[in-house]
Amino acid sequence: MLVNIVIVLVTVLGMEFVAWAAHKYLMHGWLWIWHEDHHKPHYEKEGFFEKNDLFFLVFAIPSMICYIVGTLSDTYGWLLFVGIGISIYGLIYFLIHDVYIHQRFKWFRQLDSKYSRAILRAHGAHHANTQKEAGESFGLLIVNPKYFKKRNREEQVQAH
Repeated sequence: MLVNIVIVLVTVLGMEFVAWAAHKYLMHGWLWIWHEDHHKPHYEKEGFFEKNDLFFLVFAIPSMICYIVGTLSDTYGWLLFVGIGISIYGLIYFLIHDVYIHQRFKWFRQLDSKYSRAILRAHGAHHANTQKEAGESFGLLIVNPKYFKKRNREEQVQAH
C-alpha cells in the first residue's frame, strides 16, 4: 500500500518535469501548430476550445494505457498507480492553468498567496512572448524564485 502511494506521489512530481519538457520542446517545437492559438489574445480566438486543448489527449492516453495495463496484468500492476499519478497531475494542471490562470471557468477568482501570485507572474512572463522561440517559464507548479520577488504596482500600493 505505501509503495503504491509513493508511486503516485513520485509520478505527480515527475509529471511537472515531463510537462515542462513537453511544453518547451514539443509545444514550442514541432507541435507549435497546436499550441500557437494558446498564445493569441482572447479577442483573436473563436469559441471556447483551442487547438491547444488537444494536449489533453497527449497526456490522457498514456494515463489510460497505464490504467488498462495496470489492471489487466499481475506483472505490471504498478502501472495502475502511475496512471493515477498522471491523472492527478492532469487534474492539478487543469485547475491551476485553465481554471485559475486563464479563468476559462470562474471558480477560483479569490486565490491570493505569494505562491499563487508567483504562478500568475511566471505564466504571464511566458505569455508575454507570443512567438514559438525565446520563451521562458515552461513549468507550472515549480516556479522560479524571481517570480516570488516581483511586485506589481497594485501590490506595492497595498503594502504601504
